[in-house]
Amino acid sequence: MKVYINGKFYEREEAKVSVFDHGLLYGDGVFEGIRSYSRLVFKLKEHIDRLFESAKSIMLELPLPKAELTKAVIATLKENKLIDAYIRLVVTRGEGDLGLDPRKCRGRATVIIITDKIMLYPEKYYKEGLSIITVPTVRNLPEALNPQIKSLNYLNNILAKIEATNAGCDEAIMLDSLGYVAECTGDNIFVVRDGHLYTPPQCMGTLRGITRDTVMELARRDKTPVHEHVITRHEVYISDECFLTGTAAEIIPVVKVDGRVIGDGKPGKITLGLIRKFKELTKKDGVKY
Repeated sequence: MKVYINGKFYEREEAKVSVFDHGLLYGDGVFEGIRSYSRLVFKLKEHIDRLFESAKSIMLELPLPKAELTKAVIATLKENKLIDAYIRLVVTRGEGDLGLDPRKCRGRATVIIITDKIMLYPEKYYKEGLSIITVPTVRNLPEALNPQIKSLNYLNNILAKIEATNAGCDEAIMLDSLGYVAECTGDNIFVVRDGHLYTPPQCMGTLRGITRDTVMELARRDKTPVHEHVITRHEVYISDECFLTGTAAEIIPVVKVDGRVIGDGKPGKITLGLIRKFKELTKKDGVKY
């Protein structure tokens, strides 16, 4: 594997950043997870745009314009000769001192691009569905750390992930401070009720997921009513279908939540239809390399 760091490629064992990098010391940076399918980078423009939005919000100046960063992603895929890949694009504040002050960071921000394979969940879960729980750790307040900033500080999600793992689950629902469903530790959540699709609004501690947006667009094309609406656990429990979305997860069905069987306990018709249409879209929508 070759890793891109600031315009150069390094073998995995030689890919290093300074121990004084603010990304390591304080989680001071932003990132994107991106997928490619059959040499097509899916929604690359949307991911690059979101990276720049996150960077602007934390006043991090990216050292490359969007076009050059796009070329760097493509170059890294070519360097690693990958046909299908998961791409992790990371930008840190760069090297500084042991203090918090980002003005002490010397030089430009650090850009890292890693390309590899990923399988977030076992294949059987895509066929049979996930069993998930609600965890005690709540989603960060938007006023404290806005979820629209895809920052390197993921401890909130990791703590929730630990609680899910300790309970024997691979994923978990996180609530917001008011007790409404926000999202899962690494995915957005949808429920289906009476043929309508519901997902929490962005203002409720929810990341504006690119796969989330794609799913809503696909559903609307099929004339399925889509609602961004506050959701309680009760509404999840009584839903006809439930599924999660994310770049790494794609679309994965959920068949049990907090011990309650969802629908008939199998992936639902709308969920399976969206999975099929999403797979079709990845074969034709993307930047070729």
